[in-house]
Amino acid sequence: MFDSVFGLPLHPLVVHAAVVFTPLLAAVAVAYAVLPRFRARLDWAVVLLAVAAPISVFAARMSGEALKESRYGAQAPAPVAEHESFALPLLLTSIALAVVALVLVWAVSKGRSGALTTVLSVLTVVGALAVTFYVVRAGHTGATAVWGLG
Repeated sequence: MFDSVFGLPLHPLVVHAAVVFTPLLAAVAVAYAVLPRFRARLDWAVVLLAVAAPISVFAARMSGEALKESRYGAQAPAPVAEHESFALPLLLTSIALAVVALVLVWAVSKGRSGALTTVLSVLTVVGALAVTFYVVRAGHTGATAVWGLG
């Protein structure tokens, strides 16, 4: 299922969604957390990106695994293995950020304020920093594995 589409490897196609949606989720979630006056304009974007980003990261991870198996079997070269090592942390941090951001949107929509929204806002910023780190590392190691850059 995650191997190819129209004869092309799926991973290079799907990875672009993860590279776009994940940093967008981080940026929009941070804006939502630290700029309360814009929350009414950003809530829908946070919700959509909180769904799209983890799904795209999951699809990128699964298609990457399929590509690795079809190209290298059990013996992937070191750059591919390094790139692959960032897949699970990226998936977990994208899920964590999505959940925290969705809970923050829910709390704000229910009129909660004070300590709860402050804690959720801090967790959102921390999650955004973590997911940004992992998406940059995964992208850089992927480019290095393919193009030999670095």
